[in-house]
Amino acid sequence: MSEIDKRNKLMEELFTYILTKKATIIIYFNNKQIKVVKEIEAERLIKRLKDVENNILEVQLLLAKITGNFKHGNEKVNKKK
Repeated sequence: MSEIDKRNKLMEELFTYILTKKATIIIYFNNKQIKVVKEIEAERLIKRLKDVENNILEVQLLLAKITGNFKHGNEKVNKKK
């Protein structure tokens, strides 16, 4: 078991991304846009994603790291009343 992903959440492919024509990366978490990566940072990420494109866990880990600490577990969920 990996020390990084003890609950195997990254295997669920929570993160997705789109590479635009302008070499910008738009990152989504559960189909919600959470980050746009541009310029030099995007170039580095594209290179790293191409290196690990066959390994789902590594791709998910890269996307999770680039998004940073955005989810803390105390977010409110919109509930219809």
